[in-house]
Amino acid sequence: MNKSRLLIIFTKNPVKGEVKTRLARSIGEQKALEVYETLREYTAMVTEGVNAERKVYYSRFIPSSDLFLAENFSTGIQKGGDLGERMFHAMQEGFEAGFAHVVLIGTDCYELSREILDEAFCALERFDAVIGPATDGGFYLIGLNRVLPELFLDRKWSTHEVFRETTTILQRFAITYELLPELSDIDTFEDLKKSRP
Repeated sequence: MNKSRLLIIFTKNPVKGEVKTRLARSIGEQKALEVYETLREYTAMVTEGVNAERKVYYSRFIPSSDLFLAENFSTGIQKGGDLGERMFHAMQEGFEAGFAHVVLIGTDCYELSREILDEAFCALERFDAVIGPATDGGFYLIGLNRVLPELFLDRKWSTHEVFRETTTILQRFAITYELLPELSDIDTFEDLKKSRP
């Protein structure tokens, strides 16, 4: 296990009516919850063999039982008002704990692979940052060698401009970065039809 690497996984607590809300409008809350559980199971499986420490951050509380509560995953609770603040605090905790390379992902990407995660950590040996662009204009992965508040704080999230704005910020601060392959997140019925988890 590579002790200098930390993989952070953001997950929502799987509660009916609180996950995949855009998808639920098309297929109903129960089906949306089932899709989300499938995505979480897939993420747990893909991240299992990654050569890094793994920490799962839950959205509201650490449950008494969950598929991520295995011995090779540590846990935390997301802190902050919006997604950017929550990512910033989690990454900051990672660096404060002594990790040199921190990569953060969610549980929405059914195209993610262990190879891509390995590629992200390898990129951080050569560059200051790594990003996995999502087809919806966001990103499915971000990795850094030091935390940069401007990447996360006082930004608009869930827009088609997130990825472009992120690379602009990196360039403004002269931070070198590598791009990973573009993948799809599953947020809508269209995404689901394309990916069929």
